[in-house]
Amino acid sequence: MSLKVYNTLHRKKELFEPIEKGKVRMYVCGPTVYNYISIGNSRPIVVFNMVRNYLQFSGYKVEYIHNITDIEDKIIKKADEEKVDYKVITTRQGRIQA
Repeated sequence: MSLKVYNTLHRKKELFEPIEKGKVRMYVCGPTVYNYISIGNSRPIVVFNMVRNYLQFSGYKVEYIHNITDIEDKIIKKADEEKVDYKVITTRQGRIQA
C-alpha cells in the first residue's frame, strides 16, 4: 500500500517518496507546556505518531523528533500569575504531559 500526501506547492496529492531511500526523518512541533494539554495540542502528537507507525510498518527506518516548547509568552504569563520562575511551570506541565 502506498502513501499519498498533499503537496501544498503543487496543490495536489502525490506519492510519498523519501529523500533518502528506506529512511524517513520527521520533525513535529509539540505542545507548549504552560497549562494542561488540550485536544488541539494532542492532535499532532496522535496523527504524526500514526504516520510514524505506518512508515515503520511499511519498512522505513524512521527518525522521529517531537519538540516541547518550554519558553514563550504564555508560559511567562502563567509564571507571573503564579509568582514562580517559568521553569517551575514547564517542569510541572512537562511531567504531566509526558
